[in-house]
Amino acid sequence: MKKHNFNAGPSILADEVLENAAKAIIDFNGSGLSLLSISHRTKDFDDVMAEADALFREMLDIPENYKIFYIGGGASTFFYEVPANFLGKKAGYVNTGVWAKKAMKEAKRYGEVELLASSEDRNFTYIPKGFAIPSDLDYVHITSNNTIYGTEYHEDLVSPVPLIADMSSDILSRPVDVTKYAMIYGGAQKNLAPAGVAFAIIREDMLDKIVRDLPTMVSFRTHVENGSMFNTPPVFPIYVLKETLKWLKSIGGVPEIYRRNQAKAALLYDEIDRNPLFRGTVDKEDRSLMNICFVMADGYEELAPEFMEAAKSRGIVGIKGHRLVGGFRASCYNALPVESVRVLVECMQEFAAKHAK
Repeated sequence: MKKHNFNAGPSILADEVLENAAKAIIDFNGSGLSLLSISHRTKDFDDVMAEADALFREMLDIPENYKIFYIGGGASTFFYEVPANFLGKKAGYVNTGVWAKKAMKEAKRYGEVELLASSEDRNFTYIPKGFAIPSDLDYVHITSNNTIYGTEYHEDLVSPVPLIADMSSDILSRPVDVTKYAMIYGGAQKNLAPAGVAFAIIREDMLDKIVRDLPTMVSFRTHVENGSMFNTPPVFPIYVLKETLKWLKSIGGVPEIYRRNQAKAALLYDEIDRNPLFRGTVDKEDRSLMNICFVMADGYEELAPEFMEAAKSRGIVGIKGHRLVGGFRASCYNALPVESVRVLVECMQEFAAKHAK
């Protein structure tokens, strides 16, 4: 049975990316060696890094005065590295859920954290807007997409101070004006690669704003100046990241994937809104394109286990909602085909036909 992979992460990757990665594990670039056992200092891998950089720049129109680097780990590593590098006195954070709160917790180790806005009053079901950003902050930090709750920024925030964004779960899913940000970072295991590598896009002048003497591996300057090669980088995830960027370019880049993502989200949100057995959980204007959260409608809550079984029987996996929200979460990352969304919608329609009062 064909599986329809709605897992929140690690998540679905394009079939051709998986096929190319599988071949490289056996024989990388005709070398007779596995990608898993080559030296990261070889020319072949230098070419992988160079191609990944060029593709990243092309897909997001990244200016020359921005640098790209990769580190092992995930976005959680950047939660403490960002304030370690840049928080001298005070930074502003917007609290839109679990990951934003974790980033705030780490920042408080290094200086004052000013809470600029929060959606915690309604269990993170919206994106705060219209808040003031003081000019005396070292930086402002946002989480652009909130995987657990299903909310997302749909416009780039305008900030008078350096803006830093965790874009782990919506990078390359929609157009972004990179010049609005001093730094963009994230784990790669949603739209880019398997778990094990994190990326950063950083404006070069920020390297002159590092506020303290840091351990070598914590300083962003180390990774920029050494081209992500100060220590052994995560070779396999970076290769898959490069292949994912190649795939994205081949289908038309960010404009095309944005069109596809809008279509997938509209298909599922429309069904949630019209189906009497289900309801959405967040404000419509802030609904995420990546993580679509919904629950059983009032009076139908006891049917949730039966619906999970119905979905499972169709090959649908990964739609159980996070424990903090409950219900269901369909993660519709870039590589998820629209056909999978159609199968989920058909399952919801059949379930309603069986149980609607």
